[in-house]
Amino acid sequence: MIETDRATALAAPGPAERVRLLLVRLFVRLGVLPFLLLIAVIVFASLSENFLTVRNLTNVVRQAVYLLIVSLGQMLALLTGGFDLSVGTILALTSVVSASAMAAAHAAFPELPWLSIALGSMAGLAAGTAIGVANGLGVALFGVSPFIMTLGMASVGFGIALYLTGGVPVYGMPVLFGEVFGFGTLLGVPVPILIAALLVLVMLVLVYRTRLGRSFYAVGGNIKAARLSGIDTRRVLFTTYVLCALATSIGGLLLTARLDTGEANIGASMPLESIAACVIAGVSLRGGVGRVENVVLGALFIVLVQNGMNLARIESYLQTVVLGLLLILAVIADQLRLRAMASLRA
Repeated sequence: MIETDRATALAAPGPAERVRLLLVRLFVRLGVLPFLLLIAVIVFASLSENFLTVRNLTNVVRQAVYLLIVSLGQMLALLTGGFDLSVGTILALTSVVSASAMAAAHAAFPELPWLSIALGSMAGLAAGTAIGVANGLGVALFGVSPFIMTLGMASVGFGIALYLTGGVPVYGMPVLFGEVFGFGTLLGVPVPILIAALLVLVMLVLVYRTRLGRSFYAVGGNIKAARLSGIDTRRVLFTTYVLCALATSIGGLLLTARLDTGEANIGASMPLESIAACVIAGVSLRGGVGRVENVVLGALFIVLVQNGMNLARIESYLQTVVLGLLLILAVIADQLRLRAMASLRA
């Protein structure tokens, strides 16, 4: 009896082991994002007294809108086991085409600003979505690697944007466009934030409540098994890149309204930032794993870190280094999380 009690005591984990197991379970369940978010808040709050003010946090949410919208589209590509390196180009092409069309329509019909805004917006959405259509055809129909396809289209789209503008910003849009969609408010809430919130709701329904949403996970988890189970994997992949481009184009329109110009050079860092936001949020690079609400937090975290570094007066070049390191850290954390899941199951 004494030997049995002694063996039981030796087998029972001590307080330190129980804490370790609790942290491992939290890490497996929540991912690395909550830990990084806590560290970021503590560090930047100690470096700047303005970091945790309501005004600064509101500014962070407003700035995060554009990255958030692009990251939602990027998440779809990652869920299916790919990614989209052309999101920056889609932003630029949407901005240039929408601003050019809007300026031309406004010059022809100065008394009808809403008509100019509608025509310019449709032109910009069509141009950006066309990049997604090309990506989808290449990946789904011809089996081109997402890396090569989206990288190639990034170069093509950027060249078109520069050709259309000659590298010169496009002006002449209706003032109403920037006043409403760039700086306007509705019931005290900035319009871009409301649009982003609406897109998040749409994405929640699409991913969690529709057959197409379940197909994203199935294709990313095992494309051969998905095909054998009756899923049209080509259609799913094509739809993925079209929806990614459409979401990015909406972000491009809002960013154009914010800048009040059409720019061919915007969005250069968006591929890295959107992938980092998704991976930090626990979206697996292997596909089949990821949640919309976590991506929202991931985008907010990226902008929060950038904001904190600005307040701490860290140079922009070093900020790029930090962002790259965060992406590497997130990938390493994803590997560790998979190992921890396997160990807990064992």
